[in-house]
Amino acid sequence: MESNTTRIAVLYATAQGSTRDIAEFIADALAARGAEIELSDIEHAPELSGFNAIILGSAVHNMQLLPTMTSFVNTHHDQLTQAQVWLFSVGLGPALRGPIGRWIGRTVPKKIAALRDSIAPRGYHAFAGHYERAGVSLKARTLYRLMGGGHYGDLRDWEAILGWTTSIAHSLGLPQAKSTPIHP
Repeated sequence: MESNTTRIAVLYATAQGSTRDIAEFIADALAARGAEIELSDIEHAPELSGFNAIILGSAVHNMQLLPTMTSFVNTHHDQLTQAQVWLFSVGLGPALRGPIGRWIGRTVPKKIAALRDSIAPRGYHAFAGHYERAGVSLKARTLYRLMGGGHYGDLRDWEAILGWTTSIAHSLGLPQAKSTPIHP
């Protein structure tokens, strides 16, 4: 590849695959703009020094990023604060509706905010993930409904994900996309 090609690491921590799907979509969208992409789960992340930008994504459990992502950020803190970094999380919050649900969905949990702020990414976005009813306790389903959860299944907003990715591409000065990625 040419030496002036923008190299981007897209690294993710996933629990059930929804975050991986979003990371793959982001990687495809940026590759369609000519970037050289290294897509990897966080446990197999490459050495960070050879990248122009780093995009980190993690599922949210118990109002915090997955432990593997938290550990990675803490271990690579100095490199991440010196790099162009974007961070996204995947959880239920952005899918909640109604006055209480929208308020909860806009609120960044304290542990996520603290980790985010410690590396000062150029951008952060919370996306809804995939939430199935099967295997969820009655208490959790009731709480989901009370907070404004409308339905189950794939709650991801692919248009919002593409919009956020486009803003990253503009920030990095990437050319127009040669094609539009197709979400899973």
